[in-house]
Amino acid sequence: MFDTKFAIVLRQDLPVWQKLNVTAFLTSGVVAQFADIIGEPYRDRASNIYNPLSIQPVIVLSADGATLGAIHRRALERGVTTSLYVEEMFSTGFDAANRAVFAEFAPDDAKVVGIALRAEKKLVDKITKGARMHA
Repeated sequence: MFDTKFAIVLRQDLPVWQKLNVTAFLTSGVVAQFADIIGEPYRDRASNIYNPLSIQPVIVLSADGATLGAIHRRALERGVTTSLYVEEMFSTGFDAANRAVFAEFAPDDAKVVGIALRAEKKLVDKITKGARMHA
Protein backbone atom coordinates (compact mmCIF):
# COMPACT_ATOMS: atom_id res chain seq x y z
CA MET A 1 0.00 0.00 0.00
CA PHE A 2 2.92 2.38 0.72
CA ASP A 3 6.12 2.77 -1.29
CA THR A 4 7.73 4.27 1.80
CA LYS A 5 8.43 3.08 5.32
CA PHE A 6 8.22 5.18 8.49
CA ALA A 7 10.61 3.76 11.07
CA ILE A 8 11.74 4.80 14.53
CA VAL A 9 14.77 3.17 16.16
CA LEU A 10 15.24 3.57 19.92
CA ARG A 11 18.25 2.73 22.05
CA GLN A 12 17.25 -0.50 23.76
CA ASP A 13 18.50 0.36 27.27
CA LEU A 14 16.35 3.47 27.78
CA PRO A 15 13.72 3.49 30.54
CA VAL A 16 10.17 3.18 29.20
CA TRP A 17 9.29 6.82 29.90
CA GLN A 18 12.29 7.96 27.82
CA LYS A 19 11.38 5.61 24.96
CA LEU A 20 7.87 7.06 24.88
CA ASN A 21 9.13 10.63 25.11
CA VAL A 22 11.68 10.15 22.33
CA THR A 23 9.12 8.40 20.12
CA ALA A 24 6.73 11.33 20.44
CA PHE A 25 9.41 13.91 19.61
CA LEU A 26 10.82 11.94 16.68
CA THR A 27 7.37 11.32 15.22
CA SER A 28 6.63 15.04 15.24
CA GLY A 29 9.78 15.66 13.20
CA VAL A 30 8.83 13.20 10.48
CA VAL A 31 5.28 14.58 10.35
CA ALA A 32 6.69 18.10 10.00
CA GLN A 33 8.82 16.92 7.07
CA PHE A 34 5.97 15.03 5.37
CA ALA A 35 2.72 16.91 6.02
CA ASP A 36 0.91 14.64 3.54
CA ILE A 37 1.27 11.78 6.02
CA ILE A 38 -1.61 13.20 8.08
CA GLY A 39 -5.10 11.99 7.25
CA GLU A 40 -8.53 13.45 7.90
CA PRO A 41 -9.96 14.25 11.35
CA TYR A 42 -11.70 11.43 13.18
CA ARG A 43 -15.38 11.69 14.14
CA ASP A 44 -17.15 9.43 16.62
CA ARG A 45 -20.82 8.39 16.53
CA ALA A 46 -21.75 11.40 18.71
CA SER A 47 -20.14 13.73 16.13
CA ASN A 48 -17.21 14.68 18.37
CA ILE A 49 -14.18 15.66 16.30
CA TYR A 50 -10.70 14.30 17.06
CA ASN A 51 -7.29 15.13 15.64
CA PRO A 52 -6.24 13.45 12.40
CA LEU A 53 -3.61 10.72 12.68
CA SER A 54 -0.90 9.37 10.44
CA ILE A 55 -2.20 7.49 7.44
CA GLN A 56 0.91 5.31 7.44
CA PRO A 57 1.83 2.69 10.03
CA VAL A 58 4.98 3.35 12.03
CA ILE A 59 7.45 0.57 12.78
CA VAL A 60 9.30 0.88 16.09
CA LEU A 61 12.66 -0.87 16.34
CA SER A 62 15.37 -1.04 18.97
CA ALA A 63 19.14 -1.27 18.84
CA ASP A 64 22.21 -0.80 20.98
CA GLY A 65 24.18 2.44 20.89
CA ALA A 66 26.73 1.24 18.35
CA THR A 67 24.03 0.12 15.93
CA LEU A 68 22.20 3.43 16.34
CA GLY A 69 25.43 5.23 15.47
CA ALA A 70 25.77 3.10 12.33
CA ILE A 71 22.13 3.80 11.38
CA HIS A 72 22.77 7.52 11.83
CA ARG A 73 25.86 7.36 9.59
CA ARG A 74 24.08 5.32 6.91
CA ALA A 75 21.19 7.83 6.80
CA LEU A 76 23.63 10.72 6.40
CA GLU A 77 25.61 8.87 3.71
CA ARG A 78 22.42 8.26 1.74
CA GLY A 79 21.13 11.82 2.14
CA VAL A 80 18.03 10.82 4.10
CA THR A 81 16.80 13.57 6.42
CA THR A 82 16.01 12.16 9.85
CA SER A 83 14.66 13.18 13.21
CA LEU A 84 17.42 12.62 15.77
CA TYR A 85 17.39 12.67 19.58
CA VAL A 86 20.64 12.67 21.55
CA GLU A 87 21.06 11.66 25.18
CA GLU A 88 21.93 15.15 26.38
CA MET A 89 18.50 16.42 25.34
CA PHE A 90 17.02 14.63 28.37
CA SER A 91 18.66 17.25 30.61
CA THR A 92 17.00 20.23 28.90
CA GLY A 93 13.50 21.51 29.31
CA PHE A 94 12.61 23.40 26.14
CA ASP A 95 13.20 23.56 22.40
CA ALA A 96 15.93 26.21 22.28
CA ALA A 97 17.94 24.33 24.92
CA ASN A 98 17.46 21.08 22.98
CA ARG A 99 18.81 22.65 19.81
CA ALA A 100 21.73 24.22 21.69
CA VAL A 101 22.86 20.95 23.27
CA PHE A 102 22.25 19.10 19.98
CA ALA A 103 24.59 21.53 18.20
CA GLU A 104 27.44 20.59 20.53
CA PHE A 105 27.85 17.20 18.84
CA ALA A 106 28.83 15.84 15.44
CA PRO A 107 27.83 12.44 14.04
CA ASP A 108 31.04 10.81 15.33
CA ASP A 109 30.45 11.77 18.98
CA ALA A 110 26.66 12.12 19.28
CA LYS A 111 25.09 9.76 21.83
CA VAL A 112 22.06 8.90 19.72
CA VAL A 113 19.11 7.51 21.68
CA GLY A 114 16.59 7.63 18.86
CA ILE A 115 16.27 8.22 15.15
CA ALA A 116 13.24 8.36 12.87
CA LEU A 117 13.01 8.39 9.11
CA ARG A 118 10.59 7.96 6.27
CA ALA A 119 11.91 6.98 2.87
CA GLU A 120 11.58 4.30 0.19
CA LYS A 121 11.04 0.90 1.86
CA LYS A 122 14.22 -0.81 0.69
CA LEU A 123 16.31 2.22 1.60
CA VAL A 124 14.87 2.31 5.14
CA ASP A 125 15.57 -1.43 5.48
CA LYS A 126 19.22 -0.88 4.45
CA ILE A 127 19.66 2.08 6.77
CA THR A 128 18.08 0.36 9.79
CA LYS A 129 19.95 -2.90 9.30
CA GLY A 130 20.87 -4.40 12.65
CA ALA A 131 17.87 -3.00 14.51
CA ARG A 132 15.17 -5.38 15.72
CA MET A 133 11.45 -5.09 16.30
CA HIS A 134 10.91 -3.35 19.63
CA ALA A 135 9.58 -5.75 22.22
